[in-house]
Amino acid sequence: MYYRLLILAILVFSFGCGDKGCELPEEIAKIPVEVQIERLEKPFFAADTKADIAEFIKANPYFTEQYLQQGEYPSDSAFINPLYGLATNPALDSLAQQAMYTFADMEEQEKQLEGAFKVLKYNYPEFEAPQVKTFVTGLGTLGNDLYVSDSLIVFGIDYFIGPEAKYRPQAYEYILNRYEPGKMVPAAMLLLSNRFNDTNFADRTLLAEMIGMGKAYYFVKEVLPCVPDSLIISYTDKQIADVFHNEGRIWAHFVEKELLFDKTPFNINKYIGERPNTPEIDATAPGRIGAWLGWQIVRKYMERNPDVSLPELMAETDYRKIFDGSKYKPEKRR
Repeated sequence: MYYRLLILAILVFSFGCGDKGCELPEEIAKIPVEVQIERLEKPFFAADTKADIAEFIKANPYFTEQYLQQGEYPSDSAFINPLYGLATNPALDSLAQQAMYTFADMEEQEKQLEGAFKVLKYNYPEFEAPQVKTFVTGLGTLGNDLYVSDSLIVFGIDYFIGPEAKYRPQAYEYILNRYEPGKMVPAAMLLLSNRFNDTNFADRTLLAEMIGMGKAYYFVKEVLPCVPDSLIISYTDKQIADVFHNEGRIWAHFVEKELLFDKTPFNINKYIGERPNTPEIDATAPGRIGAWLGWQIVRKYMERNPDVSLPELMAETDYRKIFDGSKYKPEKRR
């Protein structure tokens, strides 16, 4: 088998990114940011009448407009009636109860977000922390798994219950693996990175796509330094250990096949797009391997250029500059 799992590698990459040594520097930690996640599923599923639903809408106008898309409905009653039906649906109530039990305490998520917002405030002084709310969507009936804008973040917590969930989203297994509690905040920060990640739309090479995604993952790791790589990119611990162990061989595949400057959408999607694996390299190679490799290129670039700030990296659209500056060339391991 191409990929060989090393016990030492698993120990390093499973536990090497834990809490030890990943605390925020003092100048960042002291930035005043407080996050309180508002649990909107609780008043919603406590509603007994249509009047209660109307009161919920009145109390949360921005949420209902942006997340529940109230403006898409022709009238107030056309909006209230289906919401009332869902709020009083026993099956959906069962899902809500399990979601609220799983996320009974969200102190860890609040801590993660607070730290992430401090890092952002330090790097982008104009940044204002958005409101953060949770909701139970009925797995898409009432909203999406995540909503991220400049002023509002909403977690559809019923998506992120995990494999023990009574009801799960209709998706392939490799997509379902992302819907776990520990991956919820990293997924939101990956979406938030789009706000800061400048793109060169004229460069459509595979290398450009790899580095563009690499910048996004680097951003998430910077704002969530204590979160393991596996939760950021949604690989298993074994996959993380394997790709690091075989980094040189993976890189050799891209070089030997002359893929880096390929502009063919089909080929780009094979290495960047959603797939359960990348059989072109090996049957056990995870999907999105090009994005992971781009992450390593960006990491190497930032290691070799310590004077480059996070905002400067995210604003850089000369992908060849990042690649050349990284001097990335991992060696094959036996």
